[in-house]
Amino acid sequence: MSAIQIIETSQFDRLASEAAQGPRLRINHNFHGSMEDNPHRFLNVMLQGTYLRPHRHLLPPKSESFVVLEGSLAFIIFDESGRIAEGYELSAGGPVRGIDIGPGIWHTVFVLSERCVCFEVKPGPYRVSDDKEFAAWAPAEGDPSVPAFQENLLLSWQNLQLSKG
Repeated sequence: MSAIQIIETSQFDRLASEAAQGPRLRINHNFHGSMEDNPHRFLNVMLQGTYLRPHRHLLPPKSESFVVLEGSLAFIIFDESGRIAEGYELSAGGPVRGIDIGPGIWHTVFVLSERCVCFEVKPGPYRVSDDKEFAAWAPAEGDPSVPAFQENLLLSWQNLQLSKG
């Protein structure tokens, strides 16, 4: 891996094209060299309709930072029971462009634009066995109830935004 890596919008187009070919409608481009590196730095290119099951990074505790470089998304934080506690619109052109959350916070994102490109940073190393704890109150990826869950999630988030004024 080169010591200098440039982030160019042409990358976004290529990665979005790759994401469209996969069932998850998203793809990461890692800037870190290995899964053992610390911190992990990557682009997360997500297309509208992708589903990120609500999760948290508790054991081991990991903070996470997101900065939107293109598009917009709803960043949703939940309480322990799965109710939306907070929600933010992160947008490359808006007043809120990123968020940094501490360990153990239940969260997910919902892509609002056709595609959204985020720059993310979180501690490594990455091990699939303990990277994240998925919420038992949310359907797993691929579950037939995901579209209804996402629709309810979006409506609840929109209502929260309206109540903020």
